[in-house]
Amino acid sequence: MNQLAFWAFVFGFARIIIMIEEYGDSDALIIVAFVYFPVLFFLITRWIFKQTKSVLSLKNEQAKTELMHLKSQVNPHFFFNMLNNLYGWVDKDPVKAKELIISLSELMRYSIYEGEKNTVSVADENAYMQKYIELHRMRYHKEIDIQFTTDITENTMHIMPLLFIILLENAFKHGVENLREDAFVHVKMAADEKQVDFEIKNNFDPKETPDSPGIGIQNLKRRLELVYPNKHSLVLDSDTKNGVYTAKLSLKI
Repeated sequence: MNQLAFWAFVFGFARIIIMIEEYGDSDALIIVAFVYFPVLFFLITRWIFKQTKSVLSLKNEQAKTELMHLKSQVNPHFFFNMLNNLYGWVDKDPVKAKELIISLSELMRYSIYEGEKNTVSVADENAYMQKYIELHRMRYHKEIDIQFTTDITENTMHIMPLLFIILLENAFKHGVENLREDAFVHVKMAADEKQVDFEIKNNFDPKETPDSPGIGIQNLKRRLELVYPNKHSLVLDSDTKNGVYTAKLSLKI
């Protein structure tokens, strides 16, 4: 109905112009034209506004859908590995298996329920990563040099959930798992009222270096583009000579 009225006004205005040319500068026609034009201008502007709003709304919905899909991809590799690991512990050490199950359930609860939220506090995200590390300490049968240092002056700052965990997971997946001894994972996290900085270093076996970035890193980059456009910095450095991988992620809030 709106489009029909719009085009009716367009053709009507064109007809008035033709009539003015045919019958001369009739005062009546000129008055009608000057009254008609503002109405036509209003309808055109309103139509353009609605079309623009519709396009932006569609893009926003598409971005939300993509973001939800990306969130659902976080951590599946880790949970599958842990379930396989638990299977072996059930008969060998039932007590430890129970502890692992409880720790894993807490991580899964956070990943499912908090991961659906738009933002979580830095304190919650920090606690989640600490539990993740503790679960890995229980899982492996080898000594691992794990350090997690924090300098957080603003615990209540909110950020998008499950961003840093991808980098932490990769440190264990591509580093610790492929090293028999002397494995290390060093994490630093700082946050104030304006910015959050996350840095992680781990050693790895250069022979086991993947040929291309995994799904996790691609997922992280896309989520950062959607949520923190022009407000983030992600630097990944793989030193194959010394076998040290460094990832630095900064978010401006």
